[in-house]
Amino acid sequence: MKIVVDAMGGDYAPENVIAGSIDALKEFQVAIALAGPQDHLAAELKKYSYPPHMVEVIHAPEVVAMHDPAVSAIRQKRNSSITVGLEFLKKGGYDAFISAGNTGAVVAASTIVLGMIPGVDRPGIGCVIPSLKGFNLMIDMGANMAAKPEHLLQYAKMAKVYVQEVIGRANPKVGLLNIGEEECKGTDFVKEAHKLLEEKEPAFIGNLEANEIYMGKADCIVCDGYAGNVALKVSEGLMEAVAILMKREISKNPVAIFAALLLKTTLSDARKAADYSEYGGAPLLGVNGLVIIGHGRSSPKAIKNAIRVAKREVEHNVLAKIKGVL
Repeated sequence: MKIVVDAMGGDYAPENVIAGSIDALKEFQVAIALAGPQDHLAAELKKYSYPPHMVEVIHAPEVVAMHDPAVSAIRQKRNSSITVGLEFLKKGGYDAFISAGNTGAVVAASTIVLGMIPGVDRPGIGCVIPSLKGFNLMIDMGANMAAKPEHLLQYAKMAKVYVQEVIGRANPKVGLLNIGEEECKGTDFVKEAHKLLEEKEPAFIGNLEANEIYMGKADCIVCDGYAGNVALKVSEGLMEAVAILMKREISKNPVAIFAALLLKTTLSDARKAADYSEYGGAPLLGVNGLVIIGHGRSSPKAIKNAIRVAKREVEHNVLAKIKGVL
């Protein structure tokens, strides 16, 4: 198995990307192909010891910056680490592609280079989220801002396969993110999506309000990219704020400090459940290839876990199984 990694993707590339890739190589026994400027990557790789036959450098002299406009950057930088890496995935001999770089550029390039799976109109970014009943998948988290009801039906079908094969939950249930549980609630788009899901998706259980996202009521939560991205960013901000507030308040009280020491393992487990680096990255579903999008601030641990997720997708033949349900 060989995974292509965008070595220049993310706020701390290539250092964090290469460190995480080498860790993954050693732990998961997967071959890595790093896409980026050859001299730059070769210099960074000298810091590590690894089996030479397990690491390939794919020369890609251009880099798409995090602030670059997505579509124009892909058109103007045809030799970027994102585009070149995806082209290697498409030509065969490589099993998946991972990037923690410019999300819009990864979505655009994946759509252009790999094309769409027959039966899927628009790609969707899935995000593995913790809940009170295990891990769930929410889609779309920002790839498709102008979704149509049929896109959400396609997301539901793909998400079910992902939850079954990668998360490991049989018979996943599908919920639709909305402002109320009643089917008459929401915009015309959401009401049409509800009707379509009710008619054509047997696993559909109805609407979910935002306060139910983490309750575990549904294993797959579908929405348009705008709503999904807002929900994701609010969740990330809330977790960071809560962590800061807890540290601040605990530090004021000696009794609280002692209690925190007693609960150190419990608090560590809770933090781990909410840590994006534990999940590694988000699958881009709908494109004709296995693509994982990492967080821009990905640590080596996050990159390593993104490779772990990609490996599991390959082993479970996720792409072929998604094609089989569409």
